[in-house]
Amino acid sequence: MEKYSYIANSEAAYIEELYQKYQQQPDSVDLSWQRFFEGFEFSLKYGDSKPTLNGNGATTTEKPVSASHTRKEMEVVHLIRGYRQRGHLASQTNPLGPRTNRYPELDLSDFNLSDADLDTVFEAGIEVFGRAATLREIVAALQKVYTGKIGFEYQYIRDRKVKSWLRKKIENEFLNFNPTIEQKKRILEKLNDAVTFENFLHTKFLGKKRFSLEGGEATIPALDVAINRGAELGVEEVVVGMAHRGRLNVLTNIMHKPYEQVFNEFEENVVLDEFSDGDVKYHMGYESQIETPEGKRVSLKLMPNPSHLEAVNPVVVGYVRARADEHYNHIPGQDKYDPVLPILIHGDAAVAGQGIVYEVTQMSNLPAYYTGGTLHFVINNQIGFTTDHEDDRSSIYCSDIARIVDAPIFHVNGNDPEAVAFVMKVAVEFRQEFNRDVFVDMVCYRKYGHNESDEPRFTQPTMYAKISQQLNGRDLYLKELTERGELDAQIADQMRAELEGELQELLQQVKQKQLPYERPKLERDWAELRRSVPEDFEQSPETGISKEVIEKVGKALSSLPADFKVLKQIEKVLEERKQIFAGEKPFNWSAGELLAYGSLLAEGRTVRMTGQDVQRGTFSHRHAVLHESETNATHNSLAYIGEGQGKFEIYNSLLSEYGVMGYEYGYAMANPHALVIWEAQFGDFVNGAQIMIDQFIAATESKWNAMNGLVMLLPHGYEGQGPEHSSARPERFLILSAEYNMYVCNITTPANLFHMMRRQLTTPFRKPCILMSPKSMLRSPMAVSPMSDFLEGSRFQETIGDTYADPKKVKKVLLCTGKIYWELYDKQQKDQRKDVAIIRVEQLHPFPKKQIEAHLAQYKKADVVWVQEEPENMGYWSFILREFPEIGLGSVIARKASASPATGYMKIHTVEQADLIEQAFAGK
Repeated sequence: MEKYSYIANSEAAYIEELYQKYQQQPDSVDLSWQRFFEGFEFSLKYGDSKPTLNGNGATTTEKPVSASHTRKEMEVVHLIRGYRQRGHLASQTNPLGPRTNRYPELDLSDFNLSDADLDTVFEAGIEVFGRAATLREIVAALQKVYTGKIGFEYQYIRDRKVKSWLRKKIENEFLNFNPTIEQKKRILEKLNDAVTFENFLHTKFLGKKRFSLEGGEATIPALDVAINRGAELGVEEVVVGMAHRGRLNVLTNIMHKPYEQVFNEFEENVVLDEFSDGDVKYHMGYESQIETPEGKRVSLKLMPNPSHLEAVNPVVVGYVRARADEHYNHIPGQDKYDPVLPILIHGDAAVAGQGIVYEVTQMSNLPAYYTGGTLHFVINNQIGFTTDHEDDRSSIYCSDIARIVDAPIFHVNGNDPEAVAFVMKVAVEFRQEFNRDVFVDMVCYRKYGHNESDEPRFTQPTMYAKISQQLNGRDLYLKELTERGELDAQIADQMRAELEGELQELLQQVKQKQLPYERPKLERDWAELRRSVPEDFEQSPETGISKEVIEKVGKALSSLPADFKVLKQIEKVLEERKQIFAGEKPFNWSAGELLAYGSLLAEGRTVRMTGQDVQRGTFSHRHAVLHESETNATHNSLAYIGEGQGKFEIYNSLLSEYGVMGYEYGYAMANPHALVIWEAQFGDFVNGAQIMIDQFIAATESKWNAMNGLVMLLPHGYEGQGPEHSSARPERFLILSAEYNMYVCNITTPANLFHMMRRQLTTPFRKPCILMSPKSMLRSPMAVSPMSDFLEGSRFQETIGDTYADPKKVKKVLLCTGKIYWELYDKQQKDQRKDVAIIRVEQLHPFPKKQIEAHLAQYKKADVVWVQEEPENMGYWSFILREFPEIGLGSVIARKASASPATGYMKIHTVEQADLIEQAFAGK
């Protein structure tokens, strides 16, 4: 049983304390309490023995209010508060029968009241009606509102303004809620669309998986209300994320995807282009534009989503943030988030069981990830695959996650489409009013098994015995309308006949309501890009910049506002920056990286970066945001390059990988002009986001037929920090590398980092870019670049050859990538080994085979060896064998094959590392 903060039912001290506050400062208590105490004082004042005129003009004396009545007034207030707080525990939200008794403790006896008090007038009625009322009236109203087909949860919210708004909306509007006949017909129409579509699929494609919506058909009128009401309140775009259940129905009846396209997908009569392998029909996304009944045009986007259920959540909200930032950030007087509404549709088992839901919910009010609130809609089937709800969560409700951000929750019976419509209306209004998350938990059922080939009676025989007796949502609602006399029986029969006509003929005759699609600006920009071809990767485009731009960016990076004091260590950083940008010192890693961002900003591009310590940098190298030493005020250096520059957003993230990476992927999906970067604190931590990598990043083009330019910086390198801080698992990314799907790099110079970043927005296509980012190289005096490497005419180098070794003397060629190069180079220089050449492979995928062959052509008689720090069964070796078998089987120098990425002991690491270097130069 839940613990409530309010007081035991018979506690009077709380009321007395509130009353004292009210007497001292009326505004210090909730408005409803103010009204109650006004009425209470009025009763006390005029309830004393004072002469008054009766109806005949004669004087009479009223009896004073008794202490007993005063105590009952308090108890009635407790009763009202009890219903508001615990009424949802008694609500009738389960369409399959009475719910489990959750002991709401709302009987009169729980409040020291009885049936004898039902006709007594209590001033506490002000709380509900704004006037005194009998206890009978009060209880009837509270039961109608709080224990009917909707269970309202909102009393835990700590913002009094929000709670007051919800109470008024709920008690005033729902108490008198009665949709117009036109609204009822609209609900019926949408239910019919849902039922007809499912019936048709069930007869024509019997046994094929479709994850039908049957049992939850009210989803369609629910989304219809959300979109239409949202449009009235200024919503211009709706972005939806959902899993399988009901997806095809949403595509046809909300997104207005043509039926024939869906049927072709069932028949697999689809043409795949050379870039796409596609995915199953109930994973794919869609975009369209519709016109609401009020004449508002709304853009709709259903995001593609794999079988990993809630994985789409961060992608949706990231996409929405990018749309808000780009499209609606410049309209005076308008909140940029109001025009774009994210809707996440969950299953009950998934919303309770998937950790990504917690991550995304926790992100919702953070400045880096705020999107003005998400509408969460749970299709609560009361079952997860074959798991009963008693086994899929510990909480009472699947939606209890909402409480962590004080989001209201509306539980609603899916067999009452009018109640569903009401809560969706309120949910959208709440989101637009307060720009916060809101949850609607529609309790329904699943007519068939997890998919249509399952037999649900194997595991839930009693539940499915009840389900088999249920009318579909359309027939049930039509029956209710008729019985209530709201539809003439003859008209109802006529409607039924029209609705249930020959399904094949009906579907052929239905006119889709999709408007001719007009691409929004960012989509037009995406359309101007093209897909890559193999020739694009033979050499990178020029990405160098002018000396003037370098000086402009350098000035911003080395300047501070007046009276902005920083620590002495930061003063040294700024002084070094001045020397670097003046050409007095070579560019270190930090300067090269920040110059890349600054040069793009100077061109008006957007740069967005998030990660757990990105402002300073995990290894204290970046210092993109400086802190005033006495006030902790911040200075974002790259925000001050010059007029007309792009926006530079860099946020330290919450401690999340899966959610944050997914969010940035969604942001990059929306805006082709933004350089979007996610940095792991340590590269190993990317393990926590493997689902996002496998399902979205690596498969962007192949599965989803889309492009994405997200950059992932993954600190990587064997430096004795143990198995969790050594390897970003490059082998995993290389296993996923094929068909030019993404860049995988491990670079050795600041200039190459600069060009790699700029290349992301220079090519006429977009690719995710995975960088095995350095740690020790961030301050290495060797890993530096001259200014000339950044100037016009320069470009990213996929490979870097050896300029020290003598080609005529070379007997061994070492191929390597990343940080180990500098250790090999140090050995080569100290021992003056002109007979050993070292070639750097800065980009692993797309693999620069032609460039490597050109380097090796200088050393035709030399042995070629691949050198890596990683164990032989990890790292790059297996990939090199696949892409470049000419090296020769077994020609590798690496740590021994291991189950763990690295040793946890520095002494062992040091011996291993030295041994690798010695092996590399041993022999010929």
